[in-house]
Amino acid sequence: MVLSRRGSGSITLPTGQTLAVHTRTHDEEDLPHATKKTMADHLRKYESAFTLTPQRMRMIVEAFKETLEVGLDKPGQIVPMIPTFVFGWPTGEEKGEFLAVDLGGTNLRVCLVTVQGDGKFEITQSKYRLTEEQKQDDGQKLFDFCAECLKTFIDTSLTEHGGLHLAAGEKIPLGFTFSYPCSQDRIDHGVLIRWTKGFGATNTEGHDVAAMFRQSLEKYDVPVGLEALINDTTGTLIASHYVNPKTKIAVIFGTGCNAAYMEHVKDIPKLQPLGIDGGDMAINCEWGAFDSFEHEHLPRTKYDIIVDQTSNKPGEQAFEKLISGRYLGEILRLVICELIDEGVLFLGQNTYKLESPYVFETAFLSLMESDPTEELLMIIGIFSHFFAVETTLAERQFFRALAKLIGRRAARLSACGIAAIVSKMGYLEEGCLVGADGSLYNKYPGFADRVHEGLVDIFGDKGRNIVTHHAEDGSGVGSAIIAAMTKRRKDAGIYPNL
Repeated sequence: MVLSRRGSGSITLPTGQTLAVHTRTHDEEDLPHATKKTMADHLRKYESAFTLTPQRMRMIVEAFKETLEVGLDKPGQIVPMIPTFVFGWPTGEEKGEFLAVDLGGTNLRVCLVTVQGDGKFEITQSKYRLTEEQKQDDGQKLFDFCAECLKTFIDTSLTEHGGLHLAAGEKIPLGFTFSYPCSQDRIDHGVLIRWTKGFGATNTEGHDVAAMFRQSLEKYDVPVGLEALINDTTGTLIASHYVNPKTKIAVIFGTGCNAAYMEHVKDIPKLQPLGIDGGDMAINCEWGAFDSFEHEHLPRTKYDIIVDQTSNKPGEQAFEKLISGRYLGEILRLVICELIDEGVLFLGQNTYKLESPYVFETAFLSLMESDPTEELLMIIGIFSHFFAVETTLAERQFFRALAKLIGRRAARLSACGIAAIVSKMGYLEEGCLVGADGSLYNKYPGFADRVHEGLVDIFGDKGRNIVTHHAEDGSGVGSAIIAAMTKRRKDAGIYPNL
């Protein structure tokens, strides 16, 4: 085979490194006909596996709607439809200084939010990296770490910004964003149903995480009062509506995936024993679990099944494992490994670096799709720098096409979830905004456009009435606003549960 044309340029990788690329690449005309045909044949096979037709999408939406209704009707369902005890929308009159702690999938974030009313706020924040050991170690140690970081933030970061002036015994109201499914019977309490996003901290599932965090706060003498335990998606819903009242749904597409919306209390049968009088309540869907265990509705490929079976929670979070940023890179890696085993890719090269699970980051798919160069220099850099293999132009074109298939499927499945809520709540005619956040939505090229395309495929032209937009900071601002709403209710003498 003849090598020709020396490609050159520089690329910036997810690590922040800038690499100079000098490589001799194959011209398309230099490739043997059999090689071109092989890559094209394989691509058609994967197009069939990863493509969602409008008809299939509409079937998924109907099944999704039924699942949402079952979750509202009975406790303990696969999609739990968790009542959050966040009652109604913010009035816009909430004001004051509130702390927010966000235990996310990658970082712990601590924020001071000054809520100014009328959709305005200011925020000061710090981030603390979570280790894999902390995610799997004893749960109380994890909350001790959260309390230590909060105390450090109050003692140092805020001092640099003028500090907080507290009277003796005064406590700062705190909203705790805990982005894992919990059952709640009041807003400042929550029993962890199951860990997601790769967490597995012991002695935590089945326990009240708010009580565990309070124990750690007392241990480190942190001057805060935990007003509300919320999910980041619920916070995103409230924060986005606070800034733009046309927002009626919030979604997160990042390390995990989830949705929240405002439901009529009368349409939540499982809450009837509590005797709550009317009004609306935010529902944390925890829809990442849709179609788990039975696997009747989602179009899982053999690669999705491998991802599921080798995960730390086999059989769970079926919807999330097709969509979220934690898994898309692994799906593509499994396809690549299959083709290596079949003798299609990287002939005569050592491919051991591609054999470890999750070494192929979803960020690589983003870079591959957005590579603007004719010779796909970004893809050259990814494979040469991280995996020590050389690629042909035909292979790079195949990788980019495969990334598009996997990324597009994720976006179209995401549209199915949004469409199920829209259809259930009757938002299609008048339309609504959907506050969307998460690394996949914010950073993956074309993700939002593909979601909108999916909504049109499901609903026809009326699907254009449903528009996603970059959400406000739900885990910080939203958590603080909910703490403000809760404190206001308590100060007014309204029973904290209600």
